[in-house]
This record gives sequence, C-alpha cells and structure tokens, in this order.
Amino acid sequence: MTAQKNNPLHGITLEQVLNYLVQTKGWDYLGEQIKINCFIKDPSIKSSLTFLRKTPWAREKVESLYLFVIRKENKAKEL
Repeated sequence: MTAQKNNPLHGITLEQVLNYLVQTKGWDYLGEQIKINCFIKDPSIKSSLTFLRKTPWAREKVESLYLFVIRKENKAKEL
C-alpha cells in the first residue's frame, strides 16, 4: 500500500481518465496533444480504451496529459 501513497492516479481507472479528458477538453484537443488515430479518426471511448490498454506508451501519454490538466485546473482554482 505504501507504494501507492504518492501515486496521483491510484484508484482512478483509465476509463475515468479518458472520460474526464473528453468531457472537459474534447476529442479535438486530445488529437492535437497526442497524435494517435483513435483520437483523430472516428473517436470513441471504447476504441480508444482498447488501443490504450494494448499500447503502454500511448497510455502513459494520456495519463500524463490528465495529470497536467488536473494540476492546471487546481492552480486556477487557487488564484
């Protein structure tokens, strides 16, 4: 358990991450930030999850983008 205490993604599923990004930023933003076809051509949550679960480098990029967006929003709230 102590290995997870500093992990900001602990308890958050990939589906939750993707849904949050799509709802707050949209598919166009995702496609601009991470150039992969599942975000650009006929995007859907299901097809994106399938690809991301099989492709570790893409999943890492999505998780990093999520953390960036969350930190940016938290900073904006503090101002």
